[in-house]
Amino acid sequence: MFALVAVPVPLGRAFSYAIPEHLRGHVAAGARVLCEFGRRKLLGVVLELSDEPPAGLDPAKVKPLLGLLDDEPALPAELLRFLRELAEYYLAPIGEVLRLALPSVERSQVESAQDRELFDQAGVATVGAMQQVAVARGDVADPETERKLRGQAKELLTALREGGPQAITTLTERFTNARSAVKRLEQLGLALIERRAREADRFFSEAVERDVPKRLNEHQQAAVEALEDALATGASKSFLLEGVTGSGKTEVYLQVVEACLKLSGGVIVLVPEIALTPQLVARFRARFGDAIAVLHSGLSDVERSRMWRSLREGRVAIAIGARSALFAPVRDLKLICVDEEHDGSFKQEEGVRYNARDMAMLRAHRAGAVCVLGSATPSLSSEALVRKQRIERLILPQRAIVGAVLPDVEVVNLRNVGAGPSGNRLISLPLHRELERVLSEKRQAILFLNRRGFAPSLICEVCGTVAECPNCSVALTMHRTHGDQLRCHYCDFTSPSALPCTQCKMTRYALEGVGTERVEKALVDAFAGAKIARLDRDVASGLKSEAILDRMRAGEVDILVGTQMVTKGHDLPNVALVGVLNADAALSLPDYQASERTFSLIVQVAGRAGRAGTRGKVLIQTRNPEHPAILHACSHDTRAFVEYELSERREARYPPYYRLLMVRVDCADPGVAERTAQQLAAVARKVVGSAAEVLGPSAAPLARLKNRHRYRCILRSPKREPLYRAAHALGQVKVDARVRIALDVDPVSML
Repeated sequence: MFALVAVPVPLGRAFSYAIPEHLRGHVAAGARVLCEFGRRKLLGVVLELSDEPPAGLDPAKVKPLLGLLDDEPALPAELLRFLRELAEYYLAPIGEVLRLALPSVERSQVESAQDRELFDQAGVATVGAMQQVAVARGDVADPETERKLRGQAKELLTALREGGPQAITTLTERFTNARSAVKRLEQLGLALIERRAREADRFFSEAVERDVPKRLNEHQQAAVEALEDALATGASKSFLLEGVTGSGKTEVYLQVVEACLKLSGGVIVLVPEIALTPQLVARFRARFGDAIAVLHSGLSDVERSRMWRSLREGRVAIAIGARSALFAPVRDLKLICVDEEHDGSFKQEEGVRYNARDMAMLRAHRAGAVCVLGSATPSLSSEALVRKQRIERLILPQRAIVGAVLPDVEVVNLRNVGAGPSGNRLISLPLHRELERVLSEKRQAILFLNRRGFAPSLICEVCGTVAECPNCSVALTMHRTHGDQLRCHYCDFTSPSALPCTQCKMTRYALEGVGTERVEKALVDAFAGAKIARLDRDVASGLKSEAILDRMRAGEVDILVGTQMVTKGHDLPNVALVGVLNADAALSLPDYQASERTFSLIVQVAGRAGRAGTRGKVLIQTRNPEHPAILHACSHDTRAFVEYELSERREARYPPYYRLLMVRVDCADPGVAERTAQQLAAVARKVVGSAAEVLGPSAAPLARLKNRHRYRCILRSPKREPLYRAAHALGQVKVDARVRIALDVDPVSML
């Protein structure tokens, strides 16, 4: 017997191992095994078994597996097949892909493994701080022994039987002599002392009030019925749930999930940002209780392992989380919901460069499940799938709360309108007056600016040189939260703001541009007594943002200023005003998706206003009010923008009409990086001929990052096949060992 094993190395293939006699009948596809790779011992995953030796190899020379970690395969068959297909699609090493779906190894697993010493010698990293747990035995042979119990030992045994296994440290809080009482019970054969991993409940620490399904409007009801019908057929089908902001998409998810659970099906719900996870988890707990697993990058290894185990064992059927929750080992998967499907955060930009939105549809298709993509501003790729009749559109054209309507939108042309009383040009006079009105009405406002920091750049007043990061080809940003400091947002380089100019050595700088920190200060100065807060990655990354949003919901904040973190699907009912301070910022990026992103950001942040029944107002400040992305966002006209942008994409030969493969090259030596990029582009042109275009090579828009010089070339074709031919050919090219090459299938970031 032989096993094909994927090992965690950056190689695009798996390796064959012989299954020793003592492991035969125990090793299965999806199980983790210890194997020798070169001089190292690595933990790999079995992909498949075979009676035949590897072609061209002497069976006697095939290395044997050293040990087996899992009694039951860690990866179920459905998930393993999906991961192998994902690796093939994104040209990613299979071992690296499988790592995305596997939890950390728990100490208890190694301790119970047949070859424990081998795993210890291999240095397999384990997690799970162990604690002693008392467990009441149910197989007491002599009832007379129990009748003789007195005092705390008797009370403690009753507590264990009624409350189940409990940590001894927890018992000591209730029983003063808990440790000696537990030992006494163990000696009498009435209880056991076990070592178990500590468990944490970050998302489940606070109680939530249970709710019941809301009454749906006719459009929500039609969407729910269509999705329930698809679930009942048991066939794979994908839907685009397109609903204006505040249209009640989450309630649709909840009711469809309930229908799925009644069919004994499993569910995965994806959100683009960790910051959205607590809000969604609270909604699901209120409806379904605590039988939910939460998976995202903010979890500790112990928490992730516990959540993963509860899904794998079938104790819970709902997995909620950001991108990585796509790989949850949900049993009998019948439904995947992708909320805010347009969001670029679903694309992983490092390591395995997968898009969770696209792969959600693939996993649902392979599992025979229903996939729902929800958004107020659907991505153009999803729109194209609707037009090809690959997915079905469901529309929610009105807000769910009776009387709630979309906000009024007003454009402020910054070419003609100056600063208000604050003197800050991004707080125009119309915006200042609207803020005064909202504050007088005891309502709230959100101001959106997609630039954090105090000033986006500093310019030398003597020679005009922009202060630039020494490691990256980007301007340093001034921050003042913790004293004057220049910071690079790409490599985290910091320096005092008095850094001498690299050209003239002077230290006379002028602040150029405005960031969220500077806007916050201007608001504090202009509106005395108003409670101002800021939400960006400098003050609240990941789950920490929820504390600021909670203050907003509690009425402890009057004006919230922030980056795109404030544009996400937050439900803040008292927000009456939204100000987009500089709508042009994203339009200037060297990216074919710049208009689409600008449109989505404006519509999404505008959707935070007027959600509770009172009409809200949105002010969009721009120097380019004629741009179609801004014009259509102001009128909430998604259809018109889609038609405009699709025609632009078709003419420029960009997705969704053409497929892209980006080849990125970086090296500390700029000459080596450029020559390698030219070499790869020449190979690609030879392989694809006229079946695809090869654009470049050229320096990347972000030409230097972390002291590595970056070049890229882009392959473009209406079909995938020539791009894959080129990719496989590029994988055979021998290059300088100092060079890193990344192949990005369906790239999202063009920088």
